[in-house]
Amino acid sequence: MALPRMKEPRQPPRIQRVFINHVDSYASECIAKCLSERVGGQLEEEEEEEELEITTHSAASAFHVVGTVSGRYGVEVPCVVEAYLKPNRDELLSKLMACDVIIYNITQHAEQVDEALWAVSALHNDMGLFSGSKMFILVSTVMTWACSKSLNYDFTDDHFSKRRAHPNFKPHIDLEKTVVHMGKTKRKFFSTYVVASGLQYGMGEQVFHYFFKTSWLGQENEIPIFGDGTNIVPTIHVSDLASVILNVIKHQPKPYYLLAVDSSSNTLEQIVKEVASIYGPRKIQKRPFEEAYLMEDLSGVHLKELFSIDWLCETGLVNNMELVVGEYQRARGLLPLRLCVLGPPAVGKSTVSREISKYYKVHHITLKETISETISQLEEEMRNADPHAVDDNSAAEAKELLNSLKDSMEQYGGLFDDQLLVKVMRNKLMSPPCRNQGFVLDGFPKTYEQAKELFYEREPEDGDTEMSTCRKKILPDFVLCLDASDVFLKHRVMMLPERLVQEHNYELEHFQRRLARYRGNNVEDETVVNYFDELDISPLYLEITSSEEPYHLLLMQTIFGTVGRPRNYGPTSQEVEEEERRKTEEKMRREAQEKAEEERHEAEEAEQRAALWKEWTVRLQEVRQQEEEVLEAESAPLRNYLMEHVMPTLTQGLITCCTARPQDPVDFLAEFLTRNNPINQ
Repeated sequence: MALPRMKEPRQPPRIQRVFINHVDSYASECIAKCLSERVGGQLEEEEEEEELEITTHSAASAFHVVGTVSGRYGVEVPCVVEAYLKPNRDELLSKLMACDVIIYNITQHAEQVDEALWAVSALHNDMGLFSGSKMFILVSTVMTWACSKSLNYDFTDDHFSKRRAHPNFKPHIDLEKTVVHMGKTKRKFFSTYVVASGLQYGMGEQVFHYFFKTSWLGQENEIPIFGDGTNIVPTIHVSDLASVILNVIKHQPKPYYLLAVDSSSNTLEQIVKEVASIYGPRKIQKRPFEEAYLMEDLSGVHLKELFSIDWLCETGLVNNMELVVGEYQRARGLLPLRLCVLGPPAVGKSTVSREISKYYKVHHITLKETISETISQLEEEMRNADPHAVDDNSAAEAKELLNSLKDSMEQYGGLFDDQLLVKVMRNKLMSPPCRNQGFVLDGFPKTYEQAKELFYEREPEDGDTEMSTCRKKILPDFVLCLDASDVFLKHRVMMLPERLVQEHNYELEHFQRRLARYRGNNVEDETVVNYFDELDISPLYLEITSSEEPYHLLLMQTIFGTVGRPRNYGPTSQEVEEEERRKTEEKMRREAQEKAEEERHEAEEAEQRAALWKEWTVRLQEVRQQEEEVLEAESAPLRNYLMEHVMPTLTQGLITCCTARPQDPVDFLAEFLTRNNPINQ
């Protein structure tokens, strides 16, 4: 009996070394991730198919990615084995010679065109030194086809040679021709490919980032389109571009020139409109700008015939906008932040909400402002409605809602029905600005029923998930419950300026009724706080005991520490420069003030010292004069005594001593004074 044939052990896969330029840039980073992460999974599937025929390059099951970094992005790329920061040409060539695949991406940085031309030329010249076959892939741009005629028939080499680039991309087309030419000499040792990429999108955006950011920030009423916007924009998701590069490496296709674009035919206007409809004000504005004409029929020449690509966004940006928007938010950390601030009247909800809104750049939502804004918008919509329109549902809905608000105000004496309040607030919270950046809800809902109605507590009917989706989009992430004693609140209201009392309607009787109503609503089992507890949203309880500034700063630090870091755009480079300039000017102004203050202080001290010195000098002279007068007065008796009793005898003794000239004048004078002492006589 024949023994079963043992399967020969599979040889360990050869690891290929891949070089990518500017690996810290947008597209290059995504290509690097694709090569280092997705390959293993794809090849595991290949191993299960025993009869699958693969080429020499497709047998490699892993890539070691190396590359240069520009340093301008400050991005760490963990999938890169080695990164080179600004190597010289000799160092760079040695790195390229050690690689099996060299990928040069010139879609983002025009200055890389010269380096790519040098790299492919140097490698071509040193083919005799290759230890094995090498592949050079140039990732170029469809802008090299911008001024060409549309293709209405099969793509041929003649079209490649006759294509016309946009004037700004003529160096790119020259480089493409050079790369293709050098790959034709000894393709077995040195194969070259040109992948003309459509405008890249996804994974945080790069080309379309301006439109995404402008729409997300919500600061423009209309999103600008430069030009008429009717030009077809060839696009490709950056992950799909990475898949194309991967398939080129694995399968080494026969064609040397590939167009990497998805199957969409979207115009710039369609793309911006779709972005604005999801993120922004749903309106666009065309602005004059000399826009490059992009040919219409770049629909993935060769790719579908050559590879079986697992497309992420084959149908283009517009049809996959929600997926791209999700990638954009995750890549840039643009997650909405939703907070709800509750508490009794005058506890400081609006002050805290404004501080939160300013720090996190979210929208401060109050009931009063929302109602006023809604009425103004409805009235504006009614004024601008087309009277000849037959099926204008939006105008009819606006009219119905406006009439309902006015009827409710008349019926309830200037107040609104709970259902209308909830509807107005829900529409506000579901608006693009609140869904994009988030919001801080100031003092609403006030009751359990309002909270239940606002956040769609009731069960959806017939599997309808719209309500639960809406609830998820507006449900607060954090609930802050401020509280204080009634005595403290009444004292705070009494200390407010009259203007604020009138503005907030804090007259004593009215305030006491509002406070009693709030306390009454919060002693029941079904309160707003209990509602959030039921949803596993634990409120942060904050007891307010002081109105002093240091206490308020400590309170805000507690809130910021609980909520965490902002989840939105940081300051732009212009804002950073402006802030630095402001800080520098403030520092210079402060230093100038300090210097002027110091000089003034020194001048005052010098003047004070001079005045004190002068005063001391005058007083010293007066003291000396007084001492002299006292001394004069005290010495008069002694002087008189000396003049009367001592000086005459002393004078006579000196004269006698001079006349006699004794041998010891001192003894002679002493004996003379003793003999002639006036007291003894």
